[in-house]
Amino acid sequence: MDVEGFVRDGHVVIRRAFDADVAAACREVIWSVLESHGIDRADRGTWRAPKVDAACPPGGPFAAAASGAVLVGAIDALIGAGRWQAPIPAHGGTVKFPFEDWPGDTGWHIEGNRWGGEDYWTDARSTGRGLTAFFLFSDVGRNDAPTRLVSGSHLSVPPILAAAGPAGMSGGAVAERLRPSVLHRPVTHATGRAGDVYLLHPFLVHTATWPHTGTTPRMMSQPGIAVPDGFDLDGTDPSPVAEAIVRGLTPTRNR
Repeated sequence: MDVEGFVRDGHVVIRRAFDADVAAACREVIWSVLESHGIDRADRGTWRAPKVDAACPPGGPFAAAASGAVLVGAIDALIGAGRWQAPIPAHGGTVKFPFEDWPGDTGWHIEGNRWGGEDYWTDARSTGRGLTAFFLFSDVGRNDAPTRLVSGSHLSVPPILAAAGPAGMSGGAVAERLRPSVLHRPVTHATGRAGDVYLLHPFLVHTATWPHTGTTPRMMSQPGIAVPDGFDLDGTDPSPVAEAIVRGLTPTRNR
């Protein structure tokens, strides 16, 4: 795994983090939940919404997808072994269907860690969240409304959050305060095969995209990987997540 690339770009992808058969089993559970909402995999006429959140039961194939040795090793390398909370709650199924209509969830933001009344908030220490993970349960190509990641944007976020003090601010408010040049940096689309997992720095700016012009539903989950106490920013925290935050707080290193 390219740890320095993660510190620089704010994301890394673990290819084949879980097996294709595990991904298929996760899709079966998601479809069973969708069927309870009147959505039939064989009847495209029931695919009436661009996005559906399928609340899947934990455990089973989702637990298998989130506990592979390669994935756990990558998280340990980025956060530190013993610092993050398992199990990873990868059982939430977000499904996007082929649709031209706006799904209502697009907009640049970072993920927040606690509910602030109207949006999720975070602080400079990223209290509560160590990483955001994108679990791909289906193949995702450029036509399947992949999430768009702004490479390197996480380095511009720490000064904004630090200025906000211990309370921090919402993820959407952070993006609004970024210079337009930040959002014009190179982007990466979170595409790949079922079984791939993207690991994102908690401050990486990203957005959902539309329309979905592919032919099959896109199924994924994006759980936060919990670090209850956040990260130390005095230079003593050895984790790559903390290193990136400190680099963002130090203008001479953020180049």
